[in-house]
Amino acid sequence: MRIERIEDATDARLADYRDLTDVALRRVLEPEGGLYIAESAKVLARALAAGHVPRSVLAQERWLPDVEAVLGAHPDVPVYVVPAAVAEGLTGYAVHRGVLAAMHRPALPPVGHVLRDARLAVVLEDIVDHTNVGAAFRAAAGLGADAVLVTPRCADPLYRRSVRVSMGTVFQVPWTRLPEWDGEDGARAQLAAAGFHVAALALADDAVSLDDFAADPPARVALLMGAEGDGLSRRALAAADTVVTIPMSGGVDSLNVAAASAVALWAVGRGQRG
Repeated sequence: MRIERIEDATDARLADYRDLTDVALRRVLEPEGGLYIAESAKVLARALAAGHVPRSVLAQERWLPDVEAVLGAHPDVPVYVVPAAVAEGLTGYAVHRGVLAAMHRPALPPVGHVLRDARLAVVLEDIVDHTNVGAAFRAAAGLGADAVLVTPRCADPLYRRSVRVSMGTVFQVPWTRLPEWDGEDGARAQLAAAGFHVAALALADDAVSLDDFAADPPARVALLMGAEGDGLSRRALAAADTVVTIPMSGGVDSLNVAAASAVALWAVGRGQRG
């Protein structure tokens, strides 16, 4: 490996990792600058397996064997070895997993490409909580979704917290961003062109119970999940073919979006499998 030991947190080589807790700076460094941060050797391994390319790796001495095990195909990538205090000073938190990697952000594929061979997809509309986005991806990976689509204002699946909560499954499930709902080439038109039945998870007087919908689901289903608090937008509901509600009890009317996506995926996926 190309190991470079650094003792000074202000070293210019560490610029990609500096001040990770500043949301505004993260947005400049990652989406606009073409980078995202992968945390832990396990997540780095999954990113590499998905074909993503690292720009550099930041590690503490004790984690070098783990880095070497996953970085074999990238011997020219610099590995910056720093003391724990320097790592914490850079990021603002204790780097318990010992490894961070600055990764080049790949270009997102077209919607049609992501949906081409899919039967069950999840659509996340305007979900701003990165933890919920990561948890929804983990549910999608674990419960058999073939694709995840996110709307233009949905939180970034490659944000460090999303990646961490997903346990790296954001690299496992094919995903991309949708355009706005309306228009000749809008999200509604693209989902329809791909042959997907859009099932919106929402509370409505005319909603169908998830039990009934999952008993005989369409061949291709896109489960549409709304934002925390406000739920789905009017345009999203207008794009839906069916509104579906999870039966609840105990005076609770709804679930957290990540939990709701897991329940719906399990039910519909089982129905599609017959």
